[in-house]
Amino acid sequence: MPEEPSDETVVQVASEAAEGVVLSRYRQADLTDFDVTVTFEDGVLDVDVYVNPPADAEPDAEAVADEAARAAGDAVDDLFEE
Repeated sequence: MPEEPSDETVVQVASEAAEGVVLSRYRQADLTDFDVTVTFEDGVLDVDVYVNPPADAEPDAEAVADEAARAAGDAVDDLFEE
């Protein structure tokens, strides 16, 4: 039976996936601020993504944050399937 990934690995994989989505949609220099917070406790993944791009930036910050959170969840699902 394969060994379960550590909580630290889960958090790292989720964080990298979420940050990757944000940085693929906006140039880092254009972002006023962005933050990705990930916790994994008792088998529950919690991902919070905050994006503050310039006012006229496309795509919409909320849509990018949602996409980043989904990507984090998908990356963790893939990690557990390995």
